[in-house]
Amino acid sequence: MFKLRDYQQETVDKVYQSIRNGHKSIMVQQPPRTGKTVIMADIARRATAKGNRIMFIVHRQEIIEQAIKTFKDDDVDMNLAQIGMVQTFTRHVDKLKPPAIIFVDEAHHALAATYRRILDSFPKAYKLLFTATPYRLNGKGFTDIADDLILGKSVPWLIEHHFLAPVDYYAPSQIDVKKLRTKSTGEFSEDSIKEALKPKIYGNAVRHYHELAKGMQAIAYTYNVDSAVRLARAFNGHGISARAVSGKTPKDERKQIIEDYRAGKIKIVTNAELFTEGLDLPNVDCVIMMRPTQSLSLYLQFAMRSMNPREGKTAVIIDHVGNVERFGLPTDKRQWSLEGVSKQNKRASSGTVIKSVTVCPRCFASFYRTGDSCPYCGMRLGEEKELEVVDDVKLKKVTRSRLGIVKQLQKSTIMKNVAGKRPSELKNLKEIQAYGKLHGYKSGWAYYYAKKHGLLRK
Repeated sequence: MFKLRDYQQETVDKVYQSIRNGHKSIMVQQPPRTGKTVIMADIARRATAKGNRIMFIVHRQEIIEQAIKTFKDDDVDMNLAQIGMVQTFTRHVDKLKPPAIIFVDEAHHALAATYRRILDSFPKAYKLLFTATPYRLNGKGFTDIADDLILGKSVPWLIEHHFLAPVDYYAPSQIDVKKLRTKSTGEFSEDSIKEALKPKIYGNAVRHYHELAKGMQAIAYTYNVDSAVRLARAFNGHGISARAVSGKTPKDERKQIIEDYRAGKIKIVTNAELFTEGLDLPNVDCVIMMRPTQSLSLYLQFAMRSMNPREGKTAVIIDHVGNVERFGLPTDKRQWSLEGVSKQNKRASSGTVIKSVTVCPRCFASFYRTGDSCPYCGMRLGEEKELEVVDDVKLKKVTRSRLGIVKQLQKSTIMKNVAGKRPSELKNLKEIQAYGKLHGYKSGWAYYYAKKHGLLRK
């Protein structure tokens, strides 16, 4: 049986083979939850055993303690290891002892000036750049800092071999995407998210958790500190133990919350800007997304946080903000590359098109808007204010076939022509048949409707 340790060793072997092939700066793509730090620790152990100094760069304080523990458990000579935050290293780069190997955690950030200053200061060092997602929101590639890319196994393969848990994905729509605005970084601004979210979304988040993931330990991603606090208060008000954490939470208090969560004393942690990358929380079974994002990297970190495997486990993801419509399912196969992508194309190296999609607030269908009504249930768009809370609708599980309807609309001229039209606006039998197919009507409906309205050719 192929074990996770075998998989990690396979990656280590690929790194050394790349070095033997003459590469000096290697990007290593590994999906979340596959033990990137363990892989780095194994390479660091071999290096320090030969008297070589290593440097390990992280971008969050919480990751440092976890990395030190992993390195010590793997018998890395810590006297030859420098582990710290990029902000610290870059301020004191001229005082650092030259390393033989530089490890960069979450290396999709490594194009930033702070990272580049460190990497460029040690031209003789091997650079090993680890990330789950070699992709930048601005489309810029990584050829400036990497000369080789080592790919990990696909998420479907990891699920099939029980290294990741399968997932049920639910996507209610309770957000007015037309109100979302981006910042200079390309991400959605907090103010626009606040404007777009419906007033009663927090009560609905509690109900959806109760219906879809009752009793599961969950982590909820919110768009700012206040929303994390309000969401935790809503869960506690319904008898579900929850705590809110953020960068403003005192360090000791944050540490205690994490320990209580790991011990099962807390069911749900709501957070803003934390627990996105690196930090290991192995008992997360459910992820609740209350923050829309334009970043594929952040989306996959959100979604896959729940996919640590356990016998018989199926993870649950509840996406209240339609992130799945931008990026597809986290279980999709993706094609990664060091090459960048053009702004005109706006296609990620994963093959995902970042494009605005309308999500119907009544039936939760997603589609590219071409008219004034939902092509699935017929609801007139613009009536959303009357449907801010749809308590009597059963949430639908997101599947590849459901997401595939969007692609079908893109490819089919007839489908695009009828999307958003009323039956009275259809002009011929083909359009009526396409309309019926979109709405799931029985095959005979098109014939009888066309006959009734005189649209059948004699």
